[in-house]
Amino acid sequence: MNLAETTGSRLLVLAAGLIGAAGVALSAAAAHLGGAFTGTAASFLLMHAPAFLAVGLLDANRPLRIASLVLLVGLVLFTGDLLARDFLGSRLFPMSAPIGGTLLIAGWLAIAVSAVVRRRP
Repeated sequence: MNLAETTGSRLLVLAAGLIGAAGVALSAAAAHLGGAFTGTAASFLLMHAPAFLAVGLLDANRPLRIASLVLLVGLVLFTGDLLARDFLGSRLFPMSAPIGGTLLIAGWLAIAVSAVVRRRP
């Protein structure tokens, strides 16, 4: 594993920890404060945190790391829009949730594709 891969792995583990913590905090906020979208955002964060942790801890190939980045951007856009609706009363920006959702789908499909991509020695 080279330095870039090590740094990328550490960043994914960091992202997993932050995303997991945010998911737990937002679950508590949804339970105590309500908010139509906060619970959904919390669920998405909690279900994606283990994926980032796994990719960060595995000797992941480049396509898998790229897929994880796509997932991360999608997750930020999708959950960011949901949270902006509850806490700010407006959207993050027009089409941010659909773009984020599309990136989440694309990221999961890219993970599937990474399973069949041959690793370079």
